[in-house]
Amino acid sequence: MRLEAHPLVTDSPIEPVALAMPGPRPRKLSEMGVREATLEDIALKALYLTGPFSVLEMAEKMCIGFEVANELMNRLRGKLLCEVTGMSVNVPTIAITSQGRTRALELLSQSQYSGAAPVSLASYVELVKKQSVRNLTVGPKEVEKAFSHLVFEPKTLAQFGTALNSGAPIFLYGPPGVGKTAAAETMSRVVSGDEVWIPHAVEIDGQIITIYDPVIHRKRPASGGIETDNRWVFCHRPTVIVGGELTIEMLDLQFNQTTRFYVGPPQMKANNGVLIIDDFGRQRILPEELLNRWVVPLDRRVEFLTLAGGRKIEVPFEMLVVFASNLDPARVMDPAFLRRIQTKIHIGAVKEEYFHEIFRRVAEEHHVEVPKELVDDVIDFIKNTLKQGLRSCYPRDLMNQMVWSARYEGRELRIDRDSLTRAVDSYFVPPVEMNE
Repeated sequence: MRLEAHPLVTDSPIEPVALAMPGPRPRKLSEMGVREATLEDIALKALYLTGPFSVLEMAEKMCIGFEVANELMNRLRGKLLCEVTGMSVNVPTIAITSQGRTRALELLSQSQYSGAAPVSLASYVELVKKQSVRNLTVGPKEVEKAFSHLVFEPKTLAQFGTALNSGAPIFLYGPPGVGKTAAAETMSRVVSGDEVWIPHAVEIDGQIITIYDPVIHRKRPASGGIETDNRWVFCHRPTVIVGGELTIEMLDLQFNQTTRFYVGPPQMKANNGVLIIDDFGRQRILPEELLNRWVVPLDRRVEFLTLAGGRKIEVPFEMLVVFASNLDPARVMDPAFLRRIQTKIHIGAVKEEYFHEIFRRVAEEHHVEVPKELVDDVIDFIKNTLKQGLRSCYPRDLMNQMVWSARYEGRELRIDRDSLTRAVDSYFVPPVEMNE
């Protein structure tokens, strides 16, 4: 699985929606919404692993309020699992007892989770649905601004904008090197300009599923107002990219045999954001397997995941799913699935004027100029000698060849007929007859 952070499109690229909020910070253990025994166990394991510490430090480690942490301390103390060893600015400092150490070792053999307190599955489902990507509104100006670093036809940009407003699955297809992945990533940047709340973890029947991932979920400072529940993290809408390494097993809850708790699968981490299936059709999982598994999730926006004991849980499937492929959609999808993916955008060869513009921009990045007549020669070679369409990747790839050549020869980069010819010769495979 490839997890990537992308530069954000700033200045609120999408029309903001009313921000859904988690509940206020719980003041009592009974208000946490999860098993009290589970919270006791997490507190005791944290005390064993990183204690002794103050009650305030316990609150910070578990992302809970001081009142709840104090209540947990009193419960553990009443069971002779911890003891007060002193006071720091009127806040008790606690340490684990020998009895508590024995109990903590038993708990760690069952699950090593000792981080932030989890939220309930019900509260997670409720907030994910309220934060759905279907609530976003994107206009032409926002799309044009987001895609300003790329060169696409106005018709294609309009298709991107329409797709973003749908919140429904999108299929981008076309030959290699025409910008499908770049388009998918840029669409995700538009969405990531908005914010959502992501839980550190979810509790189900005493089992913990971690969801917040600092590699994927980028924090935002929460603006004033009510004291929110710290078990939730305020983040940009997430983007998850999976490529050819995707397997059917990766779509299930990942139970770590060492730590003994679950990690949410890619689609769960992508909830309220964008999930990009890059190079669709070339995964280690057959396209039919993936599509058959997601028939219901794509249609009804819920899916069922299985815990180790066999219990199935229903979780939201609230994300913008973007498939990018250089294969014919009819080859990798049957008609029933093509119907469910209502937006299909073909990205093909670029027109000559757009090819010139891409070449100009790439050259500008390297602080050099490219003569128009040389680009015309490249276009003629590609179209008439190679009998290929113009692909948007060619200017950058040819420029890379010239940069590497200049570096090897120890000279300044320049674009002339000789350097460009050598780049073309090194990059393209001309049609030749093989005599051996």
